[in-house]
Amino acid sequence: MKNALITGATKGMGRSIAIAFAKEGINLAVCSRNEKELADFKQELLKINPDIKVVAQLADGSIKEQLLQFAGVAQEQLGFINIIVNNLGMYDHTSILDEGEAAFDKQLHTNLMPTYHLYRYFGKAMMEAREGHIFSICSVAALNPIAEAGSYSVTKFALLGLNKVMRLEMQPYNVKVTAIIPGSTLTNSWKDVVVDKDKFVSPEDIASAIVNIYKMSTGANVDEIIIRPVGGQV
Repeated sequence: MKNALITGATKGMGRSIAIAFAKEGINLAVCSRNEKELADFKQELLKINPDIKVVAQLADGSIKEQLLQFAGVAQEQLGFINIIVNNLGMYDHTSILDEGEAAFDKQLHTNLMPTYHLYRYFGKAMMEAREGHIFSICSVAALNPIAEAGSYSVTKFALLGLNKVMRLEMQPYNVKVTAIIPGSTLTNSWKDVVVDKDKFVSPEDIASAIVNIYKMSTGANVDEIIIRPVGGQV
């Protein structure tokens, strides 16, 4: 069986991705800052597929030490990690000049650094095994920056750049690296707003794309995939 590690997996896109992989019979390592949500989600995943293993670790992925502890527990309990989904992220609708003193650092350590740390932790093992697939959830803000979300745009731009470098480094070793670039997606970011769900990409759309990309032939890699609402950004 294959093993997947997903950050930020109890809500939104991460949750849908974990459920989709569970249905495919892939073992899962998930983390969250909320112990009850994590325990409940583990039971939900095992109910979906009782034959998989689920490692659920209480961790704040934006804190390097907790993230790497989660990575270590996942590797110890599941073995070789075949799939990494860098889903952890946050959105702050504030211009750079108006944001708080710590805002940029917080987004940097949430939107970019976890991907960097997990790549350094698992990358050489994937190289040696000549196997693996790394997915990074980027954003259309990496392509078209949003002035009202400056630090978010900068960190997602950097994440897309990191993804390109990882792909180049991994190409000689047959390890796949894919950037998922969603437009307006109906996640918890919109929970306090009355919206028309048909004007959004759904988290299940992102999960479906990832599973289908993962299931492609050994020789195929999707470098980047952009998924936008059919009517344009919300």
